Amino acid sequence: MSMKVLFLGGAGMIGSAAAAEAVARGADVTIVTRSEPARPVAGGVRALRADVRDTAALRAVLGGEEFDAVVNWVGFTPDDVRDHPGLFTGSAGQYVFISTCSVFGRPVPQLPITESSPRRQPVFGYPRDKIACELLLEEAHRSSDFPLTIVRPFHTYDRTVIPVLAGWTAIERMRSGKPVVVHGDGTSLWSLTHSRDFARAFFPLLGNGHAVGESVNVVSGDILTWDQIHLTLAAAAGVRSPVLRHRSSESIAALLPGWGDVLEHDFRHSMLFDTSKLRSLVPGFAPAVSFAEGAREVLAHYEADPALRVINQDLDHAFDRLLADR
Repeated sequence: MSMKVLFLGGAGMIGSAAAAEAVARGADVTIVTRSEPARPVAGGVRALRADVRDTAALRAVLGGEEFDAVVNWVGFTPDDVRDHPGLFTGSAGQYVFISTCSVFGRPVPQLPITESSPRRQPVFGYPRDKIACELLLEEAHRSSDFPLTIVRPFHTYDRTVIPVLAGWTAIERMRSGKPVVVHGDGTSLWSLTHSRDFARAFFPLLGNGHAVGESVNVVSGDILTWDQIHLTLAAAAGVRSPVLRHRSSESIAALLPGWGDVLEHDFRHSMLFDTSKLRSLVPGFAPAVSFAEGAREVLAHYEADPALRVINQDLDHAFDRLLADR
């Protein structure tokens, strides 16, 4: 009998890859979204329409159906998940909350990061609210045996995502021989995970009794510096000798305030993960998509659609101003 899986949301980049993987492995997958998914839904997926943050509407559309695993991709604040222990206890064998590795306090007191590393984020709203969701659901697990698993992706990408803040503007600057600004000295450590690798690691956690009551960081373990990330994208774009210039996160944020929180609380810090728990729960897992391969997929996708190849003129000018300061 097929495993029955319910996705609350899950029509975005990571969720759609996970749904396709689940269907390919024989699962019976239902997704609930408020509107028509922006990405194509994998063949064989049952799609229902409801606002998953509206408990009455969600209860009505599900009609008391039971699932082996429920995955919440769209819980961003405590109010989004507050009713879920009451709604799914008894009707779900497992409730998987998709959080983020950005919940870990920066700078991390000890590397590598494990699932037990301290969670702390008093300023940056997205991870701060994810921590609050985790704490609420953990209390439900402790007090009422709510079958919780917390899954934390990190920086995940696919062909549609250029995984640097400057996006296509960085690619065009490298191709034209103009310097690209990289924060700090370019040597802080980072981890990128292709969505297909995430999906391969994620699916075996569903219906896995050993994962109930646990949090799991689902990351590739492929470690790169920010310079290496830019250089790999340059190679995929056919640029042999790109010019990289380094500026402090503070000076970048002064000209690009929209980047301030991400640089201050995320990208400037080295993020190195211990994947022992993931590998114990998913024996044999190893990333299959190198960033070199992933970068080539990204460039091929952008090259195929001229509408995607847009230079942000404000960002382009800001880079020129940053470089003119020295």
